[in-house]
Amino acid sequence: MIRHTFRATCALSPGVRCFSDTSGGEISKCGRTGLADLTKQTSLYVHWPYCLRRCSYCNFNKYIPRENKDNIMTECLQRETETLLQLSQVSCITSVFFGGGTPSLAHPSTIAAVLDTVSKQAKLSDRAEVTLEVNPTPVGMSKLEDFCHAGVNRFSIGVQSLQDEDLKILGRDHSSHHALQTIEEARRMCPGRVSVDVMFGRPKQTVESWENELSELLKVCDDHVSLYQLTLERGTQLFKQVQRGDTTVPADDVTAEMYQCARSTLHQHGFLQYEVSNFARHNAVSHHNMSYWKGRQYVGVGPGAHGRFVVPGEGGVAREARTQTLEPDVWMREVQQRGHGTRRRIQLSHLELLEEVLVMGMRMTEGIYHKHWELFSHEIGLYEIFGTSVEVQEFLQSGKLVLDERGLRCSWDGLALLDSMLPALLVELERRISSGLQREHHADGQTEKTSNSR
Repeated sequence: MIRHTFRATCALSPGVRCFSDTSGGEISKCGRTGLADLTKQTSLYVHWPYCLRRCSYCNFNKYIPRENKDNIMTECLQRETETLLQLSQVSCITSVFFGGGTPSLAHPSTIAAVLDTVSKQAKLSDRAEVTLEVNPTPVGMSKLEDFCHAGVNRFSIGVQSLQDEDLKILGRDHSSHHALQTIEEARRMCPGRVSVDVMFGRPKQTVESWENELSELLKVCDDHVSLYQLTLERGTQLFKQVQRGDTTVPADDVTAEMYQCARSTLHQHGFLQYEVSNFARHNAVSHHNMSYWKGRQYVGVGPGAHGRFVVPGEGGVAREARTQTLEPDVWMREVQQRGHGTRRRIQLSHLELLEEVLVMGMRMTEGIYHKHWELFSHEIGLYEIFGTSVEVQEFLQSGKLVLDERGLRCSWDGLALLDSMLPALLVELERRISSGLQREHHADGQTEKTSNSR
């Protein structure tokens, strides 16, 4: 149960969405979530592509603007939101997430304009979670109250580190002092609704220094923490530095110890792990991200955004994977010309949909319930797919996986090894689904032969 509510300064602001008592279900009640309902509701991701600088480790779709085009960007975000929601024909938006890039660089009026467009196309409940990623700089902190007035009711703060030297190595433009100030102000504005992102596996980091840093963070953070292991992405500045030998990152066994150390420390402080990288207390989970992990529809708006939704507005009946044009100027031109900047769209097969449900669902500590799986797969259940597999049986017998009357999930130890188990699970899923299709084709052929012989 969420034990915090907005302070009066935020709760009384026009347009601000507040959280009332929940019991772990969807924060925005759009009705039941049967199979038919899954196509009538969606979450919405809005991508703001601009940053003031590029971090040394980052390969996200972000751009350093040469000139201010915020007004055009705002208009195009509104128009694409309108177009894609009309195509999806959804009746309810369960959550909205403004990511980037650095969306806290956007003017609060941009956030308000997009939310106003959303409200005109579908039901956006007053209880719907609306999250904004914030870069913890003085500029970002100074706009938090205005973002609340615009309709934001949850902040995700990219702290990454409380070590100033590490922040410089990562190319971040804030200090540990700025981060702590921003967390304090965000908690004042939206108590119980502030998440912090922190990164481990950083250059020259040790398990001991990580433990100390995490302890410091837990003294000031709110009720949600996201942990991310630093990955060296090819082409980034940090990747090149490591390749040249200018710096080093911890070995795999050290980062594995850091992860387990963080899990234990967070648990001791009352945080429950609900996903591979996410921890919450007082039930302050990210409902937007939960919709991803549960395989629900989501619409992606903005340069490079991804979406997964059915498009009945164009006669579609199967879910599509859609990707918007990456480069902001090209994307804006396409939106102005045809209402959206969708560059790539692929209709997902039944197997591809189940693969996504499996991969995303197994990231949650609750795993995949039998009833949830049945929403996407009427023909064959979890027991039938994984219950007799030799390789999966090894995972079950070793205690890494659990398959019982509740569903399929990782154990505490197994969750840290999920990446190594997923290939076997995916192979078994493909084998079972493919063999089922072959049996159907064979049965159809036999029926046709019988009909022809009459």
